[in-house]
Amino acid sequence: MKNAMKKLLTATIALLATQVALAGVNIQHWVSPSGARVYFVESRVLPMLDIQVDFAAGSMFDPAGKSGTAALTRATLDLGAGSRDETAIAEQLADIGATLSGSADTDRAGVAIRTLSAPEKRAVAVDILRNVLQAPRFDAAIVDRERSRTVAALKEAMTRPDAIAGKTFWATLYPEHPYGRQATPESVATLTRDDLVAHHTRYYTARNASITLVGDLSRGEAEAIAETLTSQLPKGEAAALPQPPVVAPGKAVAVAHPASQAHILIGLPAIERGNPDFFPLLVGNYTLGGGGFVSRLMKEVRDKRGYAYSVYSYFQPLRQTGPFQIGLQTKRSQAREAINVTREVLDGFLKSGPSDEELAAAKANLTGSFPLRLDSNKKILDNVAVIGFYGLPLDWLDRYQDNIRAVTADAIKQAFARRVRAADLMTVTVAAD
Repeated sequence: MKNAMKKLLTATIALLATQVALAGVNIQHWVSPSGARVYFVESRVLPMLDIQVDFAAGSMFDPAGKSGTAALTRATLDLGAGSRDETAIAEQLADIGATLSGSADTDRAGVAIRTLSAPEKRAVAVDILRNVLQAPRFDAAIVDRERSRTVAALKEAMTRPDAIAGKTFWATLYPEHPYGRQATPESVATLTRDDLVAHHTRYYTARNASITLVGDLSRGEAEAIAETLTSQLPKGEAAALPQPPVVAPGKAVAVAHPASQAHILIGLPAIERGNPDFFPLLVGNYTLGGGGFVSRLMKEVRDKRGYAYSVYSYFQPLRQTGPFQIGLQTKRSQAREAINVTREVLDGFLKSGPSDEELAAAKANLTGSFPLRLDSNKKILDNVAVIGFYGLPLDWLDRYQDNIRAVTADAIKQAFARRVRAADLMTVTVAAD
């Protein structure tokens, strides 16, 4: 009986969340008195609150010669703050049933907390998050420990062909841009507590912050929480961006490695967040390599020739021009043939675009699966955080399906012609004969 009730409750919650997704996401937006941008979605379906605070503080803001600063700053941020050491933070989170998490990527770094919305639980969770953002300790022993862990992880990663391929790919695509800087054991080993404090002081500021709140909360309560989280941060300014990356003519890079499988990445800098070519590229890429077993790359490279177990393509829009990437693994002895077939498939798609049947299938899948992207508060949080951080229109989610349906085959061909130029494609191969 207990299991049956649990399943029924789970199904009911999923149904309610799906209904919320289908009804649209009402994003409320304002700028707090501290200068932070705030995005709020009131959701009374569950007695939960999710908060995420993002800063333009990702790896693109690492100082020259100190790659890894952003990641190590984020990793140590919540390991002691204010009067709480890392043990006290963990124990208090456990006491109220809350979870604290965070991440740092190319553009942004941030912290998120999930808590019950009951006032007594919420107050403790918000205070912990406030402490972490405003008063991280960066204890010397913690910094030493996390730096050593990071160095060890980087050394291990550099023995794996997939990690080597990824780092080489980004360095090749962005040789003169911060996107191409890669943390190494050597660069991280030089980082000091002062480096982390300086990064936090410069980038973890109110005017450089984007706050997202989703859950069982009123607008007034959301306003108060947003100001609590940032009122004691330095005002600061939005982080200045470097010049956009320059796309150089394509080249091939081969890296020796004893692995039996060659790791191949093909791509170029292609598109930034908010670019109107996004939807034509998204729909077109479903046919090219984003649609799993129905994609052209999968059919030609895997099914017909058996060159790879998996092959994919995707666009990664960023604050500045992010990459288009094709990836696959194959026997090292047939790497050249696999690359040739992959390029032929891409060339054919650039020339002809999708067929009517492929276009219809892509639209049906992308629109049909869209509600699953919003079937929980956490997923809504993730999507709204992207909208807030990158300054996308507030109705971006509401218009998503209509924008997919409006894409034509001709629009796909034109967008790919602008963004994926065959002559500029770069190829990175690790462990090929």
